[in-house]
Amino acid sequence: MIENMPQLTGIHHLSLTVSDLAVSTTFYQRVFGFPPAGELGGENLQRKLFALPSGTNLGLTEHSPTTTEKFSPFRPGMDHVGFGVNTKDELQAWADHLTQVNIEHSGLVEAPYGTALSFKDPDGTALEFFFGA
Repeated sequence: MIENMPQLTGIHHLSLTVSDLAVSTTFYQRVFGFPPAGELGGENLQRKLFALPSGTNLGLTEHSPTTTEKFSPFRPGMDHVGFGVNTKDELQAWADHLTQVNIEHSGLVEAPYGTALSFKDPDGTALEFFFGA
């Protein structure tokens, strides 16, 4: 470690650009089971903010104008957003919840380093719930 290096406390927030704020807000509300905690409006943007139980905030931002290109993990930038869970049983409960609210998902996928449950938002942004082994 480098001496006198400033310290981080973790990820405070992550903001995703969406093509339709109303559609995306409804989707994430179905996923998380609670409404946004706040919103922000500014010149050429509208944002809804979800306060996640972990303390991280997830913002959904619609810019004006915006492109109609869909998300691709193959384009430089973000590959996916991973939400951590505490147990494999919790991960299965998330899979059951996504099924119940009609969100298509991968089912539990095991790897040597943990188990993932992958799905996509309305813009195709890759998301996953993850339990590390």
